[in-house]
Amino acid sequence: MADQKVEIYDETAGEKLSRKMRESPFVVAGVVGLMAACGHGAYKYKHRGAMSTSVYLMQLRVTAQGILIGCITVGMAWSMFNQLLKHKKPEQ
Repeated sequence: MADQKVEIYDETAGEKLSRKMRESPFVVAGVVGLMAACGHGAYKYKHRGAMSTSVYLMQLRVTAQGILIGCITVGMAWSMFNQLLKHKKPEQ
């Protein structure tokens, strides 16, 4: 343990974002989709018709969560698929 050196440094927000994008791009895509759904919902709030505010916000929340969970699920499936291919031994 004494031979190992651990470098500790502070990451800037940009460095952390770029590292997260490399490690798990589907999570970042999910967060971007979540923010897009919230932005779209805020824009369309005035044109909701006779729908009550609470029902509109619940539907918006379900849509935003669905986008995020969908991206995370696709990312997990992609990761599992890549791990399966990496551990597969070539036939002789």
